[in-house]
Amino acid sequence: MEKRVAVVFDSAGTLLHMYRVAKEMSTGHILEDIQSTLLVAEKANRALVVLRTRFEELRSCEQDMVLYEFIEKYDIDVAISCSSSPFPLDEVYRVIRHDPVSLKDIYDVRSLVIKRCPHIFYIAAGLIVDSRENKVPYVLSTGGQMYSKTYEAIVSLREMGVDIYIASGDDAINLKGLALSLDIPMSSVFPVATTHDKECIVNGLKENYNIVFMVGDGMNDILALRAADVGILTSQQGDMRPPVLLEAADIVIVDIFDVVDIVKKVTT
Repeated sequence: MEKRVAVVFDSAGTLLHMYRVAKEMSTGHILEDIQSTLLVAEKANRALVVLRTRFEELRSCEQDMVLYEFIEKYDIDVAISCSSSPFPLDEVYRVIRHDPVSLKDIYDVRSLVIKRCPHIFYIAAGLIVDSRENKVPYVLSTGGQMYSKTYEAIVSLREMGVDIYIASGDDAINLKGLALSLDIPMSSVFPVATTHDKECIVNGLKENYNIVFMVGDGMNDILALRAADVGILTSQQGDMRPPVLLEAADIVIVDIFDVVDIVKKVTT
């Protein structure tokens, strides 16, 4: 391949088939197989927040411990994965500090993910924080495993001389295992990447590559899909996609391996 080509992949829903669970804090209802970015997009002033912790730390605490106490005791980092409007990190801490969400709420969603997804690749926990209503409307847990053709697609692209990158809202702890499995160096992985971060990553790569592809599946990929030379939206997860996201992509696919055929057609 004569042209320098890069393909940037989202992880959750794109490289990995995800199972997502949310607990609606106002009712206690469990919502299964949800799309967390759409819960964020429901209202302005919402952010999807990742808890950067290992579950060994959670297990060492009483379930009735308030989440903010846990964050302070173990010096847990939190990061904003995406937001429906500008959302400073100190607002996250302010809302969590005054919300009664507890570790039991985290356990509730985590245990269901493990039950429903026995061959789990990784598991993560997070929150949706609403700064206008000053509360945590949802507690979340996600688990994922690679699609059956993910590895084959990455190998095929690499054999074509394509450089592979991952830009994801997931944290480095979870992405490290995925990158290792796909033989992608962590120097090519961008963890806890927000919607705007992904756009900047794509634009930065365009300065060094002839063609940059972005492959994603959710609203947090929309700016990167628009910025890329070729934006590829995958619907393999099976969730409904809003019209604005479909319009942002140049191509919509139903199988991750379709990326290989698209790159071949565009670059030859």
